[in-house]
Amino acid sequence: MAAASHTRTGHGALALVSVLLLSLAHGSLSLSLGLGVGGRRLMELYKPDPSELLTYHNGAVLHGAIPVSVLWYGRFTPAQKAVVSDFLLSLTAASPAPTPSVSQWWGTIAQLYLSKANGGANAKRATQVALAGQASDERCSLGKSLKLPQLAALAARAKPRKGGIALVLTAEDVAVEGFCRSRCGMHGSDARARTAYVWVGNSASQCPGQCAWPFHKPVYGPQAPALVPPSGDVGMDGMVMNVASMVAGAVTNPFGDGFYQGPREAPLEAATACPGVYGSGAYPGYAGNLAVDATTGASYNANGANGRKYLLPALFDPDTSTCSTLV
Repeated sequence: MAAASHTRTGHGALALVSVLLLSLAHGSLSLSLGLGVGGRRLMELYKPDPSELLTYHNGAVLHGAIPVSVLWYGRFTPAQKAVVSDFLLSLTAASPAPTPSVSQWWGTIAQLYLSKANGGANAKRATQVALAGQASDERCSLGKSLKLPQLAALAARAKPRKGGIALVLTAEDVAVEGFCRSRCGMHGSDARARTAYVWVGNSASQCPGQCAWPFHKPVYGPQAPALVPPSGDVGMDGMVMNVASMVAGAVTNPFGDGFYQGPREAPLEAATACPGVYGSGAYPGYAGNLAVDATTGASYNANGANGRKYLLPALFDPDTSTCSTLV
């Protein structure tokens, strides 16, 4: 198993650094150079190396019918499981919801990435996610302190189908190597089996300020009030944000040679290239202009199946080098 890990965090200072680095990488930051020509400062636009741009590296993507097999590791209530299950059901247009919708967000991934892979061979083929099955390991058979290789082993237990994704979700009392310190989730793959896997942890009791922001105050940076989560469960709504981000990476860069920016070992991908951006006008410490439910006061940017509302990450548009948001 070759795993590629990715970090998503609401850490204000890190978000600021990310924005500056992304600005440089995308060629959008002007550098002022004092060259002393008659007291005039010359402005020079930084032109990044092509390897620093989010581009297609001619590898495989996941497309067509993508079966997702879920493994719940640790204890989750039926209500908690329904939050994620309904999100997965919402990804397909077969589950209609008012706009802006989860299926609209998924369609953006297909439009910006999947349709352009393999010389555009996938352009006319609809890509849909299907919930293939769910299994539980409530007793935590591998213990409650997991190393990264064990995540791949758990993914294999989910029995993902060829061209599909195994989704491993760990409960809030399960510690995972690097969780909270350097990652909120990750995705990897089994190149031989041609399957991908995604892991995301419930951060409710370990690091909600890092992995469930903006539904919890960040550990560092601007301390704006936390937003109200749509499901009423900070940990689960945080998990959905991270599941969305990692699934976006898993389908567009499943085997490390698809769409990404930067080094292959630590790439920026479709969603992770837009850290902390959920709505228009976002900046470090502010998630952006979001919709607010008049009854519950919950903030969201996407409608889903069964009346659900979700907050989903912005997606990077390689053509314009901007972050595309639903609202």
